[in-house]
Amino acid sequence: MALTPEAGTANKAPKAPTKMRVQIIDKGLPVGLPVTVSGRDAWALQRLIDAGARGFSSVENPAPRTSHYIWKLRRFGFAIETEHEPHGGAYPGTHARYRLHSEIKVLEGRTA
Repeated sequence: MALTPEAGTANKAPKAPTKMRVQIIDKGLPVGLPVTVSGRDAWALQRLIDAGARGFSSVENPAPRTSHYIWKLRRFGFAIETEHEPHGGAYPGTHARYRLHSEIKVLEGRTA
């Protein structure tokens, strides 16, 4: 007997998709049409919104492919700054800190 995604299993409930619909604003006026982002792109956008001016990095919020989600958000039209910060430890180097500079209005949704 095969399980369908709708049926789920006794131990796992189906996951609701993470989705946000936002409007980019410039000087109080909308820029273009509203944008819908989903999945990890919405997760990254919510992290940017929550972090505010301090920004966020994958060091503080570990996630695979964070830079790819940021790249995709930029393609949607969001202005996102990347600052490279040094770090020490067993593998010293730099990591990126991302800051959202676009003013946005969340029309629907919020990531989990």
